[in-house]
Amino acid sequence: MEEKQEKKRIGVYICHCGGNISDYVDVEQLRDIVSNEKNVVISKNVMFACADSNQKEMIKDIQEEQLDGIVVASCSPKLHLHTFRNVAERAGLNPYNYVQVNVREQCSWAHSDHPDQASYKAAGLIRAGIKRVSHSEALENIQIKAHKSVVIIGAGVSGMRASIDLARMGNQVFLIEKEANAGGQIAGKGKLFPTEQTGKMVVDTLMDQIRRLPNITLFTEARVAKVTGSIGNFKVDIVIQKAQDETISLQAGSILVTTGYETYTPKEGEFGFQTSPRVITLDVFDRMIRECEGKLVYDKKQVSSVAFIYCVGMRQSKGDNKYCSRTCCTSTIHSSLVMHEKFPRIRALHLYRDIRTYGKQEMLYEKSSKAGDIYLMFQEQHPPHVESSGDQMKITVKDHLTGKQELDVKVDLVVLVTGMVPRTDSNQVAELLKIPVGSDKFYNEIHPKLRPVETVINGVFLGGSCQGPKNISESVQSSLSAAAKINAIIRKETIELEPIIARIDAEKCTWCGKCQEVCEYDAIFQVETNGKLVAAVNEAVCKGCGICTPVCPYDAIDLIQYTNQEIEGMIDGFAQDVELKAREREEGAAHEEGGVMMKDFPQLWRSIMDVLDEGPKTIPQIALKLSQPAELITWHMMTMNKYFIVEPAGIDENDEYYRYQLKNKA
Repeated sequence: MEEKQEKKRIGVYICHCGGNISDYVDVEQLRDIVSNEKNVVISKNVMFACADSNQKEMIKDIQEEQLDGIVVASCSPKLHLHTFRNVAERAGLNPYNYVQVNVREQCSWAHSDHPDQASYKAAGLIRAGIKRVSHSEALENIQIKAHKSVVIIGAGVSGMRASIDLARMGNQVFLIEKEANAGGQIAGKGKLFPTEQTGKMVVDTLMDQIRRLPNITLFTEARVAKVTGSIGNFKVDIVIQKAQDETISLQAGSILVTTGYETYTPKEGEFGFQTSPRVITLDVFDRMIRECEGKLVYDKKQVSSVAFIYCVGMRQSKGDNKYCSRTCCTSTIHSSLVMHEKFPRIRALHLYRDIRTYGKQEMLYEKSSKAGDIYLMFQEQHPPHVESSGDQMKITVKDHLTGKQELDVKVDLVVLVTGMVPRTDSNQVAELLKIPVGSDKFYNEIHPKLRPVETVINGVFLGGSCQGPKNISESVQSSLSAAAKINAIIRKETIELEPIIARIDAEKCTWCGKCQEVCEYDAIFQVETNGKLVAAVNEAVCKGCGICTPVCPYDAIDLIQYTNQEIEGMIDGFAQDVELKAREREEGAAHEEGGVMMKDFPQLWRSIMDVLDEGPKTIPQIALKLSQPAELITWHMMTMNKYFIVEPAGIDENDEYYRYQLKNKA
């Protein structure tokens, strides 16, 4: 591989982060040290690197000083990597000639008890960043063509609803369902909260909309047999299992997995299940309510009392299912209310560990209590004991609401409340699509908050309860979120992917196959070049994980942006000697920009409190009074508000700023 030309004009920006960094790391001294580094032409301290004003200043520096590389020493790249890449791009600098160094989480926060050591470490990290950017490449995003079509695996409510939205956005949709009918678990449900529609009504409404959309093709009694290709150009082979198996190949730009869940089946003997005659699951009980008329009958005997036992098979400290299934409490209380509505005189007992009817569902719990339902609380270490007692079932429970008093209750029927568990065939789908599976055995998204419907496989998305327990509304919301993400990707003719992938040096490679063996994404394949077999990389599939690089015996693989030159340069930069003068920490001492160190916070806070003693003030008013930057006062005021020292006191007369006052000072 050719050696890249070293960067000659590098700009370095060290962020105070409003005191988060500068209170522990000696940013002024680091600025001076960095300014003497080879090829560094700008070395600056900034209060907030991510602020709009500083971004504009950086753009100006890049253009006027003709910078060919920039380093920002601030917070985690997870927060602002793309922020500063965009700054570089707006200034005309290739965004991949930018390096972010984390001196907040890795220095000031991690070593707040040893500020001098935090400064030494920060110096090493910044020098490593300078060495890295000096060997960086100007890269272009990988562009691939995309099919404007989507394969959705699983035609439950989530998959059906997503297919409708995707079709309405102009995409061809292939909806694949392994059962004979669409609708999934919801198709067999009775009345649903809060609409009181039955599951069948919901499914029929969705099916009617699907039939009206010509660009949705529904395959029932079909399973996915093979998936090849990558984002923009997946090839999905499905087997239709009817009179005789028929294989069909579908082309898709993206894949959405909405395979749903199964309901936990209690083990034999668990709370008397299958060993006692009158112990059933909630699903069976709901079906009884729908089918019985006039009176509730089970096993030819009228039911006048029911006990619901919650968390069966869920929240196990020593079992497989350690998670809460979230929807069970609401489902059970709703079933109890439906029972009261249809069979008014039946007595209901609820044996629970915690009631989790969150949001609007809390209304059901209140309604159930007013209907006369009795709630008894037990703990996992003291579960209810269930045994037959003549024509009834006897339950012994330690009720924690009455000081662990042991109670014996007799009922006609025991209903076990079971939660959601992953489908038994979920591993097969995971293996076909390379989807990671979590410790709870549901499919894993990249990040539950930042990227909640994306998987590590580009172009493969998740929706509904295949990710974990969700109610209908939550399931549909997640699948629609995935639909929006998918449409944003495939609506254009081309898809842009980050170029941070493995790169093969064909001259060094002899094709031993070791890289292909360890690649979890099937991104490496064999090709013939200049008469010899060598490895090649599928750019659309490679995730840039780097697992292939250390196994190559001939060092023929480099990871773009993590090349040998860059990594070795970072090591050299971090290993350089650092000479730091002892930092002065006099009481009341301030930074050049007017900031203060952590030990001086109380002094500044006292100054702010003295100003607020005169009456409520806005942040600009406090900053003007104390001759301090408004952004610094903002940072301190938010901290003081967090610790209940100050509180908001309404908006000023111009409706521009909040006023603040001392807590408990009217």
